[in-house]
Amino acid sequence: MSRGVVGLDRFLALLAGLVLVVVGVAVAAWPLGYLKQVWPAMPDELRLQTAGDVVGASWWPWAAGGAGVVLALLALWWLLAHVPRRGAGDLSLPGSDRAGRLMVDADAPASAAADVLADAPGVRSARGRTIRDRNQLVVELTVVTEPDADLDAVVSASDAVVADLARVLGRPDARARVQITVARRGRSGSRVH
Repeated sequence: MSRGVVGLDRFLALLAGLVLVVVGVAVAAWPLGYLKQVWPAMPDELRLQTAGDVVGASWWPWAAGGAGVVLALLALWWLLAHVPRRGAGDLSLPGSDRAGRLMVDADAPASAAADVLADAPGVRSARGRTIRDRNQLVVELTVVTEPDADLDAVVSASDAVVADLARVLGRPDARARVQITVARRGRSGSRVH
């Protein structure tokens, strides 16, 4: 969610809260006669005949339909604006300053690290991606090993790849998460590189 959407959410929540407080106070003050002191022209009773006349007008269906379409589009935009986006996008690298910014696609180093890890003995496949998780930059590596793989060797290879990745990114806020799963069955045939 972008800052603009968060700001709009907060503003609309504040506005809705204020409207509810004012309406609630008015509803509580009306039967006690206090509302007449603030608004002397306030009627003693509500007549809904005017609302019935408006709803019966020939232009009402078109106005209600148009308002419904606008509200539906706003609701759709609102929902899409609140879809969580976990991708990290572009990252600025060390050495960026006012003269220029060094940027890298966040998934490129993760994908390269996964490719290196996929070449380790006992590793069947590896995938990598970079996400933002609770305001932390996290490189996720998902590794699938052969059933007979030496897990200590796979963990050592993972540690080496994560250390190289930290040097490449050069960002102290980057974290790594390596998930290692073991395949249920061995492959039929040999693996060729």
